[in-house]
Amino acid sequence: MESPSTSSRLVSLDVFRGTTIAGMMLVNNPGDWGHIYAPWKHAAWDGWTYTDTIFPFFLWIVGVAMIFSFSKRIERGDNKGALALHVLRRSVIIFALGMLLAGFPFGLAFGHNFSLATIRIPGVLQRIAVCYLVSALIVLNFSVRTQLALTWGLLALYWVLVKTINVPEFGVGVWTPKGNLGWFIDSHLLRRHTWSGSPAPGFDPEGIFSTIPAIATTMFGVFTGHFLRQSHSREQQTAWMLFGGVVLMLFGLVCDSWLPINKNMWTSSYSIFMAGLALVCLASCFWLIDVQGIRGWSKPFEIYGQNAIVVFVLAGIIGRLTSLIKWRTAEGAVVSLKAWYYQSFFLPIGDPMLASFLHSIAFALGLYGIAYAMHRMKWILKI
Repeated sequence: MESPSTSSRLVSLDVFRGTTIAGMMLVNNPGDWGHIYAPWKHAAWDGWTYTDTIFPFFLWIVGVAMIFSFSKRIERGDNKGALALHVLRRSVIIFALGMLLAGFPFGLAFGHNFSLATIRIPGVLQRIAVCYLVSALIVLNFSVRTQLALTWGLLALYWVLVKTINVPEFGVGVWTPKGNLGWFIDSHLLRRHTWSGSPAPGFDPEGIFSTIPAIATTMFGVFTGHFLRQSHSREQQTAWMLFGGVVLMLFGLVCDSWLPINKNMWTSSYSIFMAGLALVCLASCFWLIDVQGIRGWSKPFEIYGQNAIVVFVLAGIIGRLTSLIKWRTAEGAVVSLKAWYYQSFFLPIGDPMLASFLHSIAFALGLYGIAYAMHRMKWILKI
């Protein structure tokens, strides 16, 4: 049986990426933020929900895919210098796309308010760019053994710093949205450039300090990529991935007793636990698709994952536009495009929770329609 190291593409990874981005579309686009089922909300602070699995899964997938991408480029003759330039260029583009979403439409239309003094600098794409850049440089410059040491070192460093650094006026080891080390760093270095919806003013869930263990999340994906490149049978790979995933999840739960699993802070325990959960999920997809060949269900998710970054950016732009495009009704009220179609087609269902969720599904299906059209036209935009 052909191993992933010799096959052209790991289909299960594409499907896992597609299910992750589809989940991201569901949780990011409710009809009404005041009516959301519990799994589609982030945990308020400690703990995790389904929604809290999506971003670490995506970062982890970036790490796995990185190894396959690098291997292909090396096989076609690229050296480390060329790879480093490719990584830098890609990171800059992804970061710039994140800033585009943060500022769009930059006060140029629809009465949009925009200010460079308050534009959010951190963000999902920005964190992906930074984690990809740092992880790629680690991969390109160090052996796998050193990569392992650096990854666990990052997790240990975060743990030590968050537990021992004194935050002025608050103290050591404060574990509240305002007063923890992450909040202190973000509020002083980023100042007004943080997310307005954060648990505390000045804090950002994609902030500077919490990027340290987020890099480790990407590196856990890297190690999975290294493993899948080895010449084991696919049955052995499935078994070892399941075993490794369960071990990491258990270790993350043990660590939770001392440093809680917390997405906002992206704690070391959160990074470890989510890496294990991602490994179990990929192993399940791998066994179904690449080992058993059960693929009838997977094609839509494979298509969804082909242009994941493009889908994410389009979702952000479309979502922003539907809220910004407004008009005055005959009664004199101002209504947005989203409010109009949501009140016209979804709220009549009766249950506001169900209506909000159905909007999420409709939005995700609409984006799938775009992804499918790009697939049919063979448009795969590589960043």
